[in-house]
Amino acid sequence: MTPLFTGNWVGIISTVCWILCFYFTLTFFENLRKGDERITKQSKSAAIIFLSSALLLPAIFNFYLFVQMHN
Repeated sequence: MTPLFTGNWVGIISTVCWILCFYFTLTFFENLRKGDERITKQSKSAAIIFLSSALLLPAIFNFYLFVQMHN
């Protein structure tokens, strides 16, 4: 697999992570209003995990490409 083809998949996975982050954030606010503490904590944790994945995955891949280009 070439790095450019892999970059396409990184973009797709990152976009899916953004969508899931948005979904779990909305679920967090909905359950916060309902007062369901267990689901609120789970939704907040899932939103944080998907947000960090959406931000870190492209950064790590770009760092990898940077290192490969300078070798």
